Amino acid sequence: MSQYDYIIVGAGAAGILLAHTMGKDAFFASKSILVLDKDAKNENNRTWCFWETGTGDFDDLLYKTWDTIHVAGKKLTLSTPIAPYTYKMLRGIDFYSKYVPEIKSCPNITWIQDEVTHLQKIKKGAIVHTKGDTFLGKMVFSSLVDWDSISQQDKFPVLQQHFLGWFIKAGHPIFNPEEATFMDFSVPQKGNTRFMYVLPTSTTEALVEYTLFSEHLLEKSEYEEAIKEYLHEKYGVTDYSISQTEFGSIPMTCYPFHQHNSDTIFHIGIAGGWAKPSTGFTFYNTSKQIMALVNHLKQEKPLGSFHKKTRFQFYDSLLLDILHRENHLGQSIFESLFAKRKASVILKFLGNETHLGEELQIVTAPKPRPFLKALFRRIF
Repeated sequence: MSQYDYIIVGAGAAGILLAHTMGKDAFFASKSILVLDKDAKNENNRTWCFWETGTGDFDDLLYKTWDTIHVAGKKLTLSTPIAPYTYKMLRGIDFYSKYVPEIKSCPNITWIQDEVTHLQKIKKGAIVHTKGDTFLGKMVFSSLVDWDSISQQDKFPVLQQHFLGWFIKAGHPIFNPEEATFMDFSVPQKGNTRFMYVLPTSTTEALVEYTLFSEHLLEKSEYEEAIKEYLHEKYGVTDYSISQTEFGSIPMTCYPFHQHNSDTIFHIGIAGGWAKPSTGFTFYNTSKQIMALVNHLKQEKPLGSFHKKTRFQFYDSLLLDILHRENHLGQSIFESLFAKRKASVILKFLGNETHLGEELQIVTAPKPRPFLKALFRRIF
């Protein structure tokens, strides 16, 4: 059985950023690191978007940026600048093409393409079982989500942000490439929170996604029909080609993922609870968490002390309580936010960066009754 100081299970954004950061840091030069993933990372299988101020670590890889967003609903049609933020789009293939070769070039890192089946905690580390082998690690960083533990509890509501997207090319100019549609709630809600998300990269090309916040997934045809209907009604277009599709589902929950961590097995990415519970945005927070985790390791602190609770988790829990009981209210809540408050402050809040005065502005924008009811339930 091969032994390593660190084993990274899963080469998604979290696993790749962790391996890359450790591989480039002299502190870990004498440590053996193994990366395990079932995929070759040679396909454009996902798109990450995030907002930040000024220049960032991923700017040289960005596929498109926007300084203006569009939000729409039953009573709202808003195009607004988001300064000092910029909305940024990063394609998976561009991310992989840069980081994977650099990781593999590190002399102390081994990359093996194999599917992990389960982890086994032992006294001084953990054993990682794959379809083809077993490996022993002193510390294991895992992207495997424990779905059974999440689904079998009822203390923390669990919704999903699920979406199907098409990269389309229209036969004539229909898009404004200078503006990203952040949320368009004008589509039929059907008892859920449903919206369209449109990222134009030219006047004829865009990623168009049908997104829901709800408990259950749809049949594939329902997502597809919704996109077709939206393109026809919003843009009057039926002559387009689809170059690529993507589908995803992100858990929206304040479930304490960190309780599954130990000083030998530590969960990262979505499995670590790094997705924003109320929105599903994960990438940017993951990049910040990785930097904090590496610094934590360099200070040789116990992994169990890494998690820090914040007040933003409480805000998220109230919204999720509401959407769990009355899922259709998402449209009115988000529409009220963007109608009454500056988009830049909303994005700052969703990025967990606001101060208490700004948070008071945010929480008083929607109708208070659902939040007061959720607060009462949480307290009592």
